[in-house]
Amino acid sequence: MSAGSQRVVIAALAVNLLIAAFKFVAAFLSRSTAMLAEAAHSLADCCNQVFLLIGTRRSARPPDDEHPFGYGPESYFWAFMVALSIFAIGAAFSVTEGIHKIRHLGEPHQEGNVLWAIIVLAVSIVLETYSLIVAMKEFRHIRAGRGIRRTLKEARDPTVLTVLFEDLAALTGLVFALGGILLAHYTGNEVWDGVASILVGVVLGAVAWFLAADSKSLLIGEGATADDLAKIRAVVRAHRDVVEVVHLRTMYLGPHEIIAAIKVRFLGNIDARTLENDINEIEASLRKEVPLLRRIYIEPGFDESRMRAAAEHA
Repeated sequence: MSAGSQRVVIAALAVNLLIAAFKFVAAFLSRSTAMLAEAAHSLADCCNQVFLLIGTRRSARPPDDEHPFGYGPESYFWAFMVALSIFAIGAAFSVTEGIHKIRHLGEPHQEGNVLWAIIVLAVSIVLETYSLIVAMKEFRHIRAGRGIRRTLKEARDPTVLTVLFEDLAALTGLVFALGGILLAHYTGNEVWDGVASILVGVVLGAVAWFLAADSKSLLIGEGATADDLAKIRAVVRAHRDVVEVVHLRTMYLGPHEIIAAIKVRFLGNIDARTLENDINEIEASLRKEVPLLRRIYIEPGFDESRMRAAAEHA
């Protein structure tokens, strides 16, 4: 994890621990279902930041005999666990509590002081805004001038994106909860409290689905970005003894590590020692141009697919 990513996670964890404690107290005092849903949301966020930190530590372990390519993909596994946590602890609980509140509107219950919920939600909005600002600052650094859609598509480090979407979901949920509590208080119809809780759950479910899909794609194995692929091809083709790049296969082994397998057709009149030097020179140039390339495997050869196609045609 980069220093910026770690700062984002730690800031989010500190904010959510403080908010979760206040929300549970406010939920007890106000008897608000929406407030309780928000408390569960913050608790889920705390678990998520812990998962991200665990994933960071475990993915940094060096390679060994059992895992010769290292433990980089473990960060993607823990990011997937974050998505499950958001869905199970946050979304499912919020929707269930909201439905329960609506179904039992006519039953007698103890009235709470709604002022506590309003104060805590207002303070939570301020704290979550601070966490979002920290995440947005790091996200702008990751964008590096690219569009938002392209950045989301090409991002291979789930840490900042996870915290960013958590904070966006948190602010949206806080607004829904505050609106539902105010409507329930001033209209005297507590169905708004239950509706707000359901809306919080829907927002969390949408975020969980997005993060789960992104983590799944990373776990299966995503290749280098289009820009990095273009750089790799350009570096290889620029070498004096290279005729063509037959094929290029890349995959992220972790947020900051790419493996590349390249089949290259070299000039036919070079000897073995020259070929070895050529491969070493190409690898050095690739690591300089694309620093995330940690493992490079270059195979001399020709395009066998053309021969197979010709044979099948014959």
